[in-house]
Amino acid sequence: MAYFRSLPRTPDLLSLFNKQERWLIAMNADPDAMASAMALKRIMAHRVQDVGIAHVNEVSRPDNLEMIHSLRVPTRKLTPNVIAQYDRFALVDSQPHHHEGFADMKFSVVIDHHPTSKEHPVEAEFAHVEPGYGANSSLLTEYLYNMNIRPGKLLATALQYGIKTDTSSFERDFAEADLRAFQYLNKFASPLLLKKIYRSEFHLEWLRYFCQAYFKMRLMGQGIFAFIEHVESPDILVLLADLFLRVHGASWTVISGVVDDKAIAIFRGDGLRRDMGKFAARCFGDIGSAGGHKGAARAEIAIADIDMPSPEAFLWKRLHTNKARAKKNGAAKQE
Repeated sequence: MAYFRSLPRTPDLLSLFNKQERWLIAMNADPDAMASAMALKRIMAHRVQDVGIAHVNEVSRPDNLEMIHSLRVPTRKLTPNVIAQYDRFALVDSQPHHHEGFADMKFSVVIDHHPTSKEHPVEAEFAHVEPGYGANSSLLTEYLYNMNIRPGKLLATALQYGIKTDTSSFERDFAEADLRAFQYLNKFASPLLLKKIYRSEFHLEWLRYFCQAYFKMRLMGQGIFAFIEHVESPDILVLLADLFLRVHGASWTVISGVVDDKAIAIFRGDGLRRDMGKFAARCFGDIGSAGGHKGAARAEIAIADIDMPSPEAFLWKRLHTNKARAKKNGAAKQE
């Protein structure tokens, strides 16, 4: 039995490529996006004049940097000068409205797994969006299989890591296709390279933030709150929020800090009772950007909009007030 379903639109995709044109694959770089870009570049190889990959965001997470280094991901920063060097453009693991950096680009190919928006329909000569998939890497693996392209070691490892991260090792929502893709790629990937990448979780200088978070930790029922005065990257808060959720007895965490001119709070939950996306929106939706999913959410508030001298006191008061209100109204049980 075949690993994957047949993709009847594969010839439509291939018909867009010719050897007189230069293509650029754009992305908002994370492991799933980088793996998808590598796979699409492999599909385009020998079918177009040249293929480049460019990322619109800053890449700073240690595992992402290790992935770029160990798997030789040929990506560079997306700039007007880079865009000017290419004739046609593709977008993977994202949709044009997801980032302002994509606004002025006309994409001929869009391959993604995020939910579509009625307000922002995807417009491209070839658009394939599969919201039911846990990882875009799984969808690109299907394309490789349908085209009889055997992924090399580096590409297969990248695709496996993309699936691993976007499904949180199959702890988040995923489809059968994600499992099949991961199993199929296991024949070609390097487990040693995969382990090297996912173990590269933080920079050495970030260790001091672990100490700060521990000593500033405050309990709120079954929740853990911590605030760090100044943080160089939100990625540090994400790592700490995930780590503190592993504490016995903790069902949710909010790890926060000041990054540049914003107060950022990262929410994590066990997904059993409290919906962290709704909780974040209730706490901060009226004053900043806030929301997410049941198990993971984020809030960003401009320091200038905080009406208290201390951002820490402001965040704590908002969290405490809304938690108490939710308990009183019985909202926590309904979520």
